[in-house]
Amino acid sequence: MQNRLPGTRHMRRHALGAWLAGMALAAGAAAQPPNTSPAPHWVASWGAAQQIPEHHNELAPQYWRDATLRQIVHTSLGGERLRVRVSNAFGTEPLVVDGAGIALARAPGDAAIDPGSTRTLTFDGRASVTIPAGGEYYSDPVALTHKAGADLAISLYFKDAPARQTGHPGSRATSFVGGGNQVAAATLDEPTKVEHWYALADVEVQAPRGTRAVVAIGDSITDGNGATTDGNNRWPDLLAGRLRAAKTPMGVVNAGIGGGRMLRDGLGPNLVSRFERDVLGRAGVTHAVVMIGVNDLGGLHRNKPDDPAARARMLEDLRLAHRQLVERAHAQGVCVIGGTITPYAGSDYYKPAPVNEADRRQLNDWIRSAGVFDGVADFDAALRDPARPELIRKEYDKGDGLHPSPAGMRALAEAVPLAALRKCAYAPGSAR
Repeated sequence: MQNRLPGTRHMRRHALGAWLAGMALAAGAAAQPPNTSPAPHWVASWGAAQQIPEHHNELAPQYWRDATLRQIVHTSLGGERLRVRVSNAFGTEPLVVDGAGIALARAPGDAAIDPGSTRTLTFDGRASVTIPAGGEYYSDPVALTHKAGADLAISLYFKDAPARQTGHPGSRATSFVGGGNQVAAATLDEPTKVEHWYALADVEVQAPRGTRAVVAIGDSITDGNGATTDGNNRWPDLLAGRLRAAKTPMGVVNAGIGGGRMLRDGLGPNLVSRFERDVLGRAGVTHAVVMIGVNDLGGLHRNKPDDPAARARMLEDLRLAHRQLVERAHAQGVCVIGGTITPYAGSDYYKPAPVNEADRRQLNDWIRSAGVFDGVADFDAALRDPARPELIRKEYDKGDGLHPSPAGMRALAEAVPLAALRKCAYAPGSAR
């Protein structure tokens, strides 16, 4: 009878020992500080608004067929891992990319790359990808250590031209086209130069959870008309530099479109229609800076008589559109900084009358005082001539009475209140 369960006492001792050891491990684990480091997330570091290029800005079919398109972009954030979003947003047929790569560019305006930095871009592990009409695809993430303000060369190889092109004509950056598949080439063999971007929506970096992005959206003034080609001195570029100097890591995306309007399509889609894709759809976005209206006000004067009722309706429509944008942004946790409209009375293109200048000032007063926005960037005050506030100061004028010079671009960047970019009451987890 005594030998019926010979291991019982031993098993009880073993079970008791295991229980005590488990309790000790649990107590030790409880004594360790929890890992509170937030997981990294994707943040937009560079981007461009997409549109259908006008006929004279299209890339000729021979430059798509069996050709490599190498495009240089200027980042606002540094990082170790990134991915690229390729766009067929306005395509009418699937876009086939037959090869892609990314590398550190040697310099702006140069097709050469650092050969040791070359990385192949794949899509679900495949070297080629077919993007449906109207679609945009992310590449697989790649490891590529780069500093904030780095220039990246993105190379896309195509065998055939797209049915309809998607791009951004106002790049103010030189792109390069070479024959054959030269995605990994250290430089392109006798490239053709074009000052446009095609099929590129943005570059995202993996960044700490607290890193955010701001999108500057507007017309040609935001797009960079007046900046230096390959100089990366558009006002959003200079804002990114201010943020770095202030130790405020934040991605800056330029979603300006030349000729853009709030209410009507121009050279590109109206701002109301593209707000989701160009602002709210960006990774990590918490802020938008909206400066729009010159082409709405100027276009009404240029194309129709200055009818008081039409002008009053225009102002009502612009105010309503701004309110709608802010509502949509707040619902997605994004704060909106309203930008006042800069002077354009000296524009030979619009030749505004005194009543149009009065409309501009009225809209600006509303932007400043209505309480609709989460902050105000007083671009008007930054550029106007104190003696003649309907005009741009001479040193800030590109020379056409409408667009800022490089010095004017810097004044615009300085007008953005950094304090408003450091918080957003509508961002997830923020107190309201």
